[in-house]
Amino acid sequence: MDWRLRFEPVITPLFRTWWRFSRAATLGVRGIACDDSGRVLLVKHTYLAGWHLPGGGVERGESAARAIAREMAEEGGVEATGEPVIFALYSNHANFAGDHIALYRLPSWRPCPPRIGNEIAERGFFPPDALPDGTTKATRRRLAEAFDGAPVSAVW
Repeated sequence: MDWRLRFEPVITPLFRTWWRFSRAATLGVRGIACDDSGRVLLVKHTYLAGWHLPGGGVERGESAARAIAREMAEEGGVEATGEPVIFALYSNHANFAGDHIALYRLPSWRPCPPRIGNEIAERGFFPPDALPDGTTKATRRRLAEAFDGAPVSAVW
């Protein structure tokens, strides 16, 4: 796990360069799923520091709603039982020119086995007002928008 964090400053720019030449624009998705106690699902990746909302990239030929349903199951062990509902669309140009992130809420879901692999180090449900240390600033902003009525930003 530590080697991926050490090499992330090199690996991510290489992937972004590849994506820039292979895609004119990119679209990512992130999802909010809460358990019966109102706690929100967060994941910790092996290749990024901090706790994040689950999500990933929309693949060619895949809808954003299908992508978030897939990512939530793979990363979080949460299978959507209804249609994911779009919450907001954000630009992510500060991290990658042409990138956008669609944030969805999963109104209903059931547990499923997450994908076993080396991408997710930890996953868990946390109260929105007691997030774990290391929760990213962007994740905290999105949750404030979703739960506390903070103004929705246009920027991730």
